[in-house]
Amino acid sequence: MKNPGDEVAGLNRWLPWAAMGAVLLADRITGEDYGLMPVFAVGPALAAAAGPSTRVVRVSAAALLLCAATVVFNGRIDPVGFSIALVAVVVLTVAAWFVATSRLRTENELTDVKAVADAMQQVLLGPVPARTSNGRLAVSYVSAVESARVGGDLYEAMPLPAGGVRIIVADVQGKGLPAVRTTSVVLAAFRESAPYVDRLAEVGRRIERSLNWYTDGERFVTAVLAEIADDGSVDILNYGHPSPVVHRGDGLLEPADPETPGPPLGLGSLTDVDPGHRQISLVADDRILFHTDGLTEARNSSGTFYPILDRIGGPLSEPDPQNALDRLHQDVARFTEGLLNDDSALLLFQYGPDDEHVPRG
Repeated sequence: MKNPGDEVAGLNRWLPWAAMGAVLLADRITGEDYGLMPVFAVGPALAAAAGPSTRVVRVSAAALLLCAATVVFNGRIDPVGFSIALVAVVVLTVAAWFVATSRLRTENELTDVKAVADAMQQVLLGPVPARTSNGRLAVSYVSAVESARVGGDLYEAMPLPAGGVRIIVADVQGKGLPAVRTTSVVLAAFRESAPYVDRLAEVGRRIERSLNWYTDGERFVTAVLAEIADDGSVDILNYGHPSPVVHRGDGLLEPADPETPGPPLGLGSLTDVDPGHRQISLVADDRILFHTDGLTEARNSSGTFYPILDRIGGPLSEPDPQNALDRLHQDVARFTEGLLNDDSALLLFQYGPDDEHVPRG
């Protein structure tokens, strides 16, 4: 697939030359009386849009040569017109050179920032284990802003020493550096506690305490915590987050809604309401999709929300879990026509211990 950015860059590279060629053609058609030589200055001006600053100088030299060639073609020298053309080309060349230099400096700074963001993303959201004692895992993260991938969506999966896995998928309030800080706090608390504490609810309490200790106290996090045992039993705690969806081996879809809704993490001190709770059971080849609101709130140009239960069945039937998530993102992109309103994090777990799993398809 072609990158639209590459096509735009290619157009910008040829645009100055095409513009000056059009001016030359217009001058030949209209004749010397119209005095189009100063318009050759459009070449250096357009050259500032792409490429190094030296490109502006090269295009400027070509513009000056075209001015001289125009005088030769016209067969007589117009000192005033020729002087005006030279001044116009030189002045715009100087201005374009400064613009190109400033643009390159900004592009280099953005490149550095993007590199730091990519590194931070890899540190915060590293790969999850592709295989656990009781199944397979796949994750996918798509940012609404390609140049700023670090957002507030997070995921993690921690295998348990005695078998099974604990999972978190969450969405931090806000964006930018405050959200990144909160994300790091949540992930650190989960990674430290999930493999070792006895009860899943204690993991949630430790995340809550970490939020109170290490953030400004005004941040909250919607989250789903899940513990999937080797026997297929699943314990889900929902802290105000979109519910996971179970995709049975026969294609049936079941939202894993809690019996009662629970408050987000970080707001526990304001209420005595427990997190939402749900228990389900999986059999071999059942899948459970954890996601953030980037999926539930995806909308098309007419404002219609992505109909999850009507559309995800096909993508999630893909035999390979990672390919299933890729297909799901592609389906969302088709529905929204590429209009992403929010980041989207997906984690797909396919149940099937090694001695029971039979690949789909």
